[in-house]
Amino acid sequence: MLNIDKVYDAQKVLSEVARKTDLILSKTLSEGSEIYLKSENLQMTGSFKLRGAYYKISKLSEEQKKKGIIACSAGNHAQGVALAAQKNGIKASIFIPATAPISKVEATRKYGADIKLIDGVYDDAYKAACLYQKETNAEFIHPFDDEDVIAGQGTIGLEILEQLPDVEAVVVPIGGGGLISGVAFAIKQLKPDCKVYGVQAQGAGSMYQSFVNKKILELPVVHTFADGTAVKRPGDLTFDLCEKYVDDIVTVTDDEIASAILILMERQKLVAEGAGALSVAAVMFDKLPIHNKKTACIVSGGNIDVNILSRVINRGLLKTGRLSHLTIELLDKPGQLKDVSAIIADLGANVIRVRHNQGGENTDINDCFLKISMETKNAEHFEQIQQALIKKGYRIASNVQ
Repeated sequence: MLNIDKVYDAQKVLSEVARKTDLILSKTLSEGSEIYLKSENLQMTGSFKLRGAYYKISKLSEEQKKKGIIACSAGNHAQGVALAAQKNGIKASIFIPATAPISKVEATRKYGADIKLIDGVYDDAYKAACLYQKETNAEFIHPFDDEDVIAGQGTIGLEILEQLPDVEAVVVPIGGGGLISGVAFAIKQLKPDCKVYGVQAQGAGSMYQSFVNKKILELPVVHTFADGTAVKRPGDLTFDLCEKYVDDIVTVTDDEIASAILILMERQKLVAEGAGALSVAAVMFDKLPIHNKKTACIVSGGNIDVNILSRVINRGLLKTGRLSHLTIELLDKPGQLKDVSAIIADLGANVIRVRHNQGGENTDINDCFLKISMETKNAEHFEQIQQALIKKGYRIASNVQ
């Protein structure tokens, strides 16, 4: 059975391989509360997953190690298993959904694991891994629904309590539930008055739905760019632990996650993947009752694919009102662009793109559309610009494509 001694044992074992990651005060996020960031994105392999995988594998017997190990993962658990297998001289076969970022797949391969890409999401990779395990009789290293794995993840809770003894709330990303199960268990054993909150992506809220309905539910589909949490069904063990030790679970949208990634990069100089930024997104958009509380947000991973990073940043800029698009309907005559540009410049925005289109069949012959992209301070700043243009007699036609 899971107990606090097992978590302390995991901490001892992990001292030889895992970093004790920093707990960083974020002045940017600390408006009305005191927010700290537990930087597991700077962990070995770029994710907290190393903790649970390494501890689980350390507990295998020599006979079990000879059989080899099998795992399934969206990418981060795969790297943790592959590194642990490499250090222990164990053959590892890892099933990864084909939708996982190439960077995670290649990083896992470099640790010497045999990679098997499976069409679909994590749950499809899990089914394939289970079938292969029956064929080979190798040891299966579950990414979240395992007591040793959960104990390994729980060491983060121990570290938070050591680094911030008077912590009042801990915010944890959730996929299958291994991280929050371990952290919540450790926190509640040692500081039961500390609140533990979970966060899931809105498009992959299997634990959220199960928690709200008080029974395990499986989603028909999951859809989020936070691939590390795209799990259709939470674990049996993790669900039970969440019911017992987690105070509440909330969800955030992909746009909110993108905004969190952006602010972590820009203000904290931390790179987080979608799953890693869930806790920060929940704080940024006031999803949790943490006002005036010392709160630790776990930034669980930083393995974001650079191929989608620019799109994520762009979405974050749009969500926070830092990048704005405006379409103006006006007469096609000299001086119009100059006048519009002057209004925008006087209000402190920066025009980065202009497109001029002649009017369509439902407009006057002399009409045109001016499409402007600009850098703005926030949504209120953009609204101020729109109102200034309207006051000058310009017609905003934001729905024109």
